[in-house]
Amino acid sequence: MSSALAIALTVAALVVGVAVLMLIRTRHRVTTPTERAVHSTLHTASLAAVSLRVGLTEESARDALGHLRVLTAADAVALYDDTGRRLAHDPVGEEIWDADLLRHADEAAAASLTDQRRVLEGDPCGLETPVRALVAQPLLLGTDDDATIGGVLMVATTRRPGPGTLGAIAEVARYVSSQLELADLDASRARLDRAEVLALRAQISPHFIYNALNTIASFVRTDPARARELILDFADFTRYSFRAAGEYTVLADELRNVDRYLTLERARFGPKLTVKVQAAPEVLNVVLPFLALQPLVENAVRHGVAANGGGTITVIARDEGTDCVITVEDDGVGMDPELLRSGDIDALDGRADLRADNVVSPGFEARRPGAPHTSTGEEVPESQGTHGGGSTARRPEAPHTSTGEEVPESQGTHGGGSTARRPGAPRTSTGERGEGARGGGRESQGAHVGLTNVDHRLRAAFGNDYGLVVDTGIGAGTKVGMRVPKFRAGIRA
Repeated sequence: MSSALAIALTVAALVVGVAVLMLIRTRHRVTTPTERAVHSTLHTASLAAVSLRVGLTEESARDALGHLRVLTAADAVALYDDTGRRLAHDPVGEEIWDADLLRHADEAAAASLTDQRRVLEGDPCGLETPVRALVAQPLLLGTDDDATIGGVLMVATTRRPGPGTLGAIAEVARYVSSQLELADLDASRARLDRAEVLALRAQISPHFIYNALNTIASFVRTDPARARELILDFADFTRYSFRAAGEYTVLADELRNVDRYLTLERARFGPKLTVKVQAAPEVLNVVLPFLALQPLVENAVRHGVAANGGGTITVIARDEGTDCVITVEDDGVGMDPELLRSGDIDALDGRADLRADNVVSPGFEARRPGAPHTSTGEEVPESQGTHGGGSTARRPEAPHTSTGEEVPESQGTHGGGSTARRPGAPRTSTGERGEGARGGGRESQGAHVGLTNVDHRLRAAFGNDYGLVVDTGIGAGTKVGMRVPKFRAGIRA
């Protein structure tokens, strides 16, 4: 009896459990028809956006048309570019899109390039096709007052289109236009980034090039072997700086290029310039914008050496979880952080573009007024490798005599035009984050786009959280840092 009761209780428990499970699943599934329609429409639109965000090409049109046909509830659709050329049609085959219907569609698309919608009703092809109407809806880019034609959405339907259908087609066309505008914006940003890299290459300090060649010339008679090494370093530096391939590179390559640059500068300044480099092996393959590090080092050399007649440059690349943090620090004269707050970046970069928003970036501490100028990372001997092995930081060379007159560097500035600091300004320091790398910009003679350019490209690639951070104070030196994600989808060297 007890056995039968136990079996009965077990069966009852199973039945109750199944009933509860079915009730829960039913509640999750029960939605209104409107909710299901909204979800389906949004999902289809998101699928179409993936293809349209790369621009209007034959491949993107083929990928997007199936989703656009669902959104318009049409029997067939086609996409044309801004010249009236048909890129693709859906469905593929002659069941709907026979030769005559395609000809009528091409003519309607060409006519609609005047920015007016064209509707052909009746029996446009005159044969046995079931299509009774063609709607050519232009894709307008820009504002209503200054719109341009980005293409044409062609819709074929077996029913006479009413106001609701025409309105739906117009909304889908507006959605396609918005995605094409975003694609154009992405392309414009990419072109701008390439142009800024070209500008950065073109404005590599002529003072550095002249002095490097002058230094090499001074070694030709006194130390021919050293002169040959410097010529090779200079050739490798210029070859890398003016390379044609890629907007991105890996940190190891940037450090090698910095090592060549510092080799040439050490040959010029001799023991007055001390360089310390520390790079964690796990961050050497981190991808960052091309020529993102060298301008920071060049500014540090000018600021730390030219202003004080000597100094120490410390370059640190460390691992911080999902990010790589790179800092370039000098022990030069520093600058008034109020100039950063006010947007007067002329004192740092020769341009008034890199504004400050009084934010201290995580990981970069503001130095107290009068605090000693120390590196945030562990100092390493000069002989330690800059790339985790292989390449090593050379010891400063003995002083040399130049056969020609040296071109003086800017005194007390970072990257170009000399800017006098206010006498008696308070000795304070703070961590300042550059807010925007593009602005009106007052440009002093001979100034280059170094820090402004790097800040903009970092933000364009990784987002506004990844701009440059400047930590400085009068008499306390300057530290410029950047935070780069170890991995970012779509960004490869």
